[in-house]
Formats: sequence, structure tokens, C-alpha cells
Amino acid sequence: MILTLDVGNSTMTGGIFNDNKLVLQFRQTTDKNSTSDEIGIFLRSVLRENGIDWKEIKDICCCSVVPPINYSLSSALKKYFGVEALFIQSGIKTGLKLKYSNPKEIGADRIAAAIGAANRHPNQNLVVIDMGTATTIDVVTKDKEYLGGAIMPGLKISVQALASGTSKLPTVEIIKANKICGQSTIEAIQSGIYFGNAGAIKEFCYQYQKKIFGGEKPFVVGTGGFARTFESYNLFDEIVPELVLLGVKNALEMNR
Repeated sequence: MILTLDVGNSTMTGGIFNDNKLVLQFRQTTDKNSTSDEIGIFLRSVLRENGIDWKEIKDICCCSVVPPINYSLSSALKKYFGVEALFIQSGIKTGLKLKYSNPKEIGADRIAAAIGAANRHPNQNLVVIDMGTATTIDVVTKDKEYLGGAIMPGLKISVQALASGTSKLPTVEIIKANKICGQSTIEAIQSGIYFGNAGAIKEFCYQYQKKIFGGEKPFVVGTGGFARTFESYNLFDEIVPELVLLGVKNALEMNR
């Protein structure tokens, strides 16, 4: 079995693959101050509660955008699983041609999502949109060239910024807004967050189609915690919640 981990700024997501099947997925709030023992005990307990023997884990690959946790995480995996984990970082095989001025700057989650999308949809021009703490938009050509993309504040950060940066605006629930013209302050914020992000994503996809892909419509893949909020808006050709974990697994297979 393979253990894959996606350590984000808000949440650590894990997945267990048995052959090519994702048999377990779990989440934990990211705490950059976690000790190796805390991480190791948590991971073992999750597996135990789901009927999986930790000794069955033979390979581990991690994607982390939280550098302060990486040492503890690596130590935990070695101590509690006896495995030297592979971390997605500059220098490993990705199967992508990284057309970035400094590839070391690319977030591991962006690389993993791009790997997952490119392996899932070979020979297609892709736009990969990950809606988490930040919203990242990445472009991958049918020749597996990673061209870069855009980074925007995520929906939750945007709501928090409005609440903390103003005197009267409240924190609101992030939902699919039903009204483009909000008739209360809460509705207005929800409308701004929902339709503002939808409009931005549509504009990016339009510009990529026009200026990068020569008018050819790219295949748009959505992932991340907020992607499902836009499911009925038809922003995405496909939503794959486990896309980053799939990319992490693909990276492990390329680097064995």
C-alpha cells in the first residue's frame, strides 16, 4: 500500500492507495508546531480505526507547502512506518517540462495537481484550478509543458480579510450565492465572493484559450475544498477532489 500526504496551510489530507485504488482518505488540521510523535501517532491511529495495518504501508510520498512541519513529518514517517518518504520538490522526476523562471518557487501542491491532471488527461491542453486556502490556476500543455499560471486569495481568506479589515462587515458562510444582487450585507458579501471568484476564473480560462492555446478550448480540471461550491456554475469540465493525492502517487511511481 502507498500513503500519500498533501500538507496544506489549513489542512493535511492523506490517502491510502491499494494498487491503483484510493481506499481511504482522511483530513487533519495542519499544525506547523506538531511534533513527530504527534504526527506519527495520529497517522497510525487513523489507519487502525479504518482497519488498515500500518505495516502494509511500503511507500510514502508527501506534498507540503508548510516548510516548518517537514522535518517533523519526515521524522514521524521514518519512526512510525520505517519508510524514508519522498517529498515533491525541485530535482525529482515530475514528467513535466517546467517552463518557469525559477522552478524552485513552484508550490509542491501546484506541481502535484499538474502531474495528476496531465496523467489523467494525456495529450490535452489543461487548466488546473485548486480552490483551497489560496486559489491557484495552472496551465499545462498537451506536450506536458507546465507554463505557470496565477494565484489568488482563496474564498475563506477573502471573507476573513473583509471582516478583519473593516469595522462593520461580518464574517459570512461561504455558500453558492443565489442572488447576484444581494439585498442584505451578508448576501452582498456572499454574492461578491461567489460571483467574483467565478468571474475571475472564467476570465483566466478565456485569456489562456485566446493567448496561449490559439483559440483551442483547454480542458478545465477543478480540485480543492471549494471547487464543489461552483459545480452547478459549469466552471469546470471535471472536478477531482483527490487530484493532488493522485499526482503525489504519480510522482512516487516516477521516482521509484
